[in-house]
Amino acid sequence: MRKLLLTAGLLLSALTFGQGSPDYGGGLKVNINEDGSKYFRVISWAQFWAQHNSDRPLDANGNEQSDTQFNLRRARVLMYAQINKNFMILTHFGLNSLNADNMSPTGTKDASQLFFHDVWAQYSLGKDHAIGGGLHYWNGISRLNNQSTLNIMTLDNQRQTWATLGLSDQFARHMGVYLKGALYKFQYRISINDAVTTNLQTGLPVNGGAANYSGRRLLGSKDAGKTYAGYFEYGFLEDESNFLPYKVGSYVGTKKVFNVGAGFFVHPKGSVVADAIGNLSGEDVKILAVDAFYDVPLGANGAALTAYALYQNNDYGKDFTLGTTYETGSMLYAHVGYVLPLKTTAKIQPYLSYNNRQIDVLNDNATQFGLGTNLYLSGHNAKLTLEYQSLKYATSDAVNTLTLQAMIYL
Repeated sequence: MRKLLLTAGLLLSALTFGQGSPDYGGGLKVNINEDGSKYFRVISWAQFWAQHNSDRPLDANGNEQSDTQFNLRRARVLMYAQINKNFMILTHFGLNSLNADNMSPTGTKDASQLFFHDVWAQYSLGKDHAIGGGLHYWNGISRLNNQSTLNIMTLDNQRQTWATLGLSDQFARHMGVYLKGALYKFQYRISINDAVTTNLQTGLPVNGGAANYSGRRLLGSKDAGKTYAGYFEYGFLEDESNFLPYKVGSYVGTKKVFNVGAGFFVHPKGSVVADAIGNLSGEDVKILAVDAFYDVPLGANGAALTAYALYQNNDYGKDFTLGTTYETGSMLYAHVGYVLPLKTTAKIQPYLSYNNRQIDVLNDNATQFGLGTNLYLSGHNAKLTLEYQSLKYATSDAVNTLTLQAMIYL
């Protein structure tokens, strides 16, 4: 029975990382004893972009930039290992968005350096539940805030759904403890974490002005040091694996899934406001979301449908904005993709995405539209993606971008 449960877990994890691939199988998995109860698995992937944008700002020296630029969007290595069914450790490292502007002659600047995305250890609490801790990705809020970067259906994740990235965490990972598991068709993940002290927000709040996401830095870790998150979902069709935290973007016709979910993120006194004479006080950061994911094959000819919808309410504090990425307000997001029925091992999946954000302090909206196509040469393991995206932020002119991505993972 023990071997049967272990084998089932390994098959689920293999399916999680091999959607739509006819020849990937279980990947680079190495058994270190005869029955396979002790093993490690290594996953490596890279995503390369060629991107055209005629609205690029001037560079740091005031010069015009080329309309077309190249970008190593992600280069990652992930390894996890079990010494038995009760203990697991996962390590994930790599770099992101390396390009000619942030490379250095000897590869020593920050953008060129590898860093840990995840390092966590886990202990099983029976067949369907586990507790763990470390630098982890067992996030709250929504499916997209737990998205795997190996199998996103669109070119990339919708940026505002990684709603705490760089504000309370390190690249969407928190340092803390988590509890995860399943009860029949219901899955859950909850966590308690430390917020980072140094984040993307700098400076001090303006007297009588908007909130500043600097609670831990300005108020201290006792008052503003902890965050709390959770995501809960119910699956009406086939079960999804929660062996690892990374949510699948599209199964490319290999699974029938219909899930509805809800999640939260709370950071007490995470933001700070200053009154008219400069006295500081904390404001709670609260992000809530509900979403639905539908992914099914259509008939026996290879066609498949993927659809996702999300409503997210963001409260980062009074009139909060940071760049064009984070705002106190609300958001609606949806995407849909269709795998064409072709008599070939390759698959084509055109898709649409749409996002509308309501921004409190501007009393205005941001809208984003995407139109793209995936060419799956071997499922998500080898694919090309071409996407046109248009972003209009409040009263600014729309920014239009065309990106071609080449991706492979083993």
